[in-house]
Amino acid sequence: MRVAVVAGPDPGHVIPAIALCLKFIAAGDEPVLFTGQQWLERATTAGITARRLPGLAARPGEDDADAGRRIHERAAYIATELLDDLAAAEPDMVVSDVITAGGGLAAEKLGLPWAELSPHPLYAPSKGLPPIGSGLAPGTGVRGHLRDTVMRTLTARSVRQGERQRRAAREGIGLPGTGPGPDVQLIATLPALEVPRPDWPTRAHVVGPLLWEPTDAVLDLPDGDEPLVMVAPSTAQTGADGMLEVAVDALADMGVRVAISMIAEPPAELPNRVVAGLGRQDVLLRDASAVVCGGGHGMLAKALLAGVPMVVVPGGGDQWELANRAVRQGCAELVRPLSAAAVRSAVERVLSDDSFRRAAEAAREGADQVADPVLLCREVA
Repeated sequence: MRVAVVAGPDPGHVIPAIALCLKFIAAGDEPVLFTGQQWLERATTAGITARRLPGLAARPGEDDADAGRRIHERAAYIATELLDDLAAAEPDMVVSDVITAGGGLAAEKLGLPWAELSPHPLYAPSKGLPPIGSGLAPGTGVRGHLRDTVMRTLTARSVRQGERQRRAAREGIGLPGTGPGPDVQLIATLPALEVPRPDWPTRAHVVGPLLWEPTDAVLDLPDGDEPLVMVAPSTAQTGADGMLEVAVDALADMGVRVAISMIAEPPAELPNRVVAGLGRQDVLLRDASAVVCGGGHGMLAKALLAGVPMVVVPGGGDQWELANRAVRQGCAELVRPLSAAAVRSAVERVLSDDSFRRAAEAAREGADQVADPVLLCREVA
């Protein structure tokens, strides 16, 4: 099977797309990845056929502050720019990242089956949940159900606005205003990070996290036998400002070793027993006693698969939602507002209370209760 995988350049989305491509290759299929220019060399080195995804940059007059317009209007533009290259790849089907929706629109224009890849839990609205992003657990009892109903009513206007924007974008490229949607949805998360809902879509399947290390380098750990705390600053633009600096300040005099895993250039000067750089996170996690992170899905999933508890410092986007799910699961402490004292106190609790590690290990135990994304794609191709 030939499959085109479409994902924008944000690490939280392109890395799962690369991991999926590698699964296709291991199964004997032929994927081609369309993504941002900055990832082409890494993908090619990993053995993936990779091509530049056109239309990613904002055009003059586009309002990036309006998330609905940014997603839907740019998706329509990406679809029109991608059509020729996608057709030339002659795929049997397309996998399109959930926020790089142009891949799905282009597949629909070409009459191809397609799958939607969500590299995080299912974020579709539900009649049984509070609005996604609130961070709240589903309400219980009369008051809880009333709270959720009121909150869903208050957010319904934004949902309707997004639906109008999507309809206009589709019609602008010659598609019907309302489309059939993907043939299958791949929800690339751990069951422990999902929440039950009464209206789970029949086409949506939890397939487990799609993880890939963008480097073969391994960070040298600081000398000593004190607990190792791994710090992983968010790669998202919506990450908490100053988290890295505050975390280093908080941990510098705690009697722990610190390893900072980051894609960006590391700080020029670091305290004793602190190292930083781009290194394999899966290797670091083997020695880590705790992780301080922003709450992005990729890092949460890696830590849980390694059975390592966390201190989560969420920024914007979906980090608040994910952080609260991790806290309710029992594997994490949440810090907001950000301060060195709060980070230090949270790390001390996670290191001293073994219930956090036990919860992380429990989340790992259910990680294999998932569907195979390759088989799901083959069923619809």
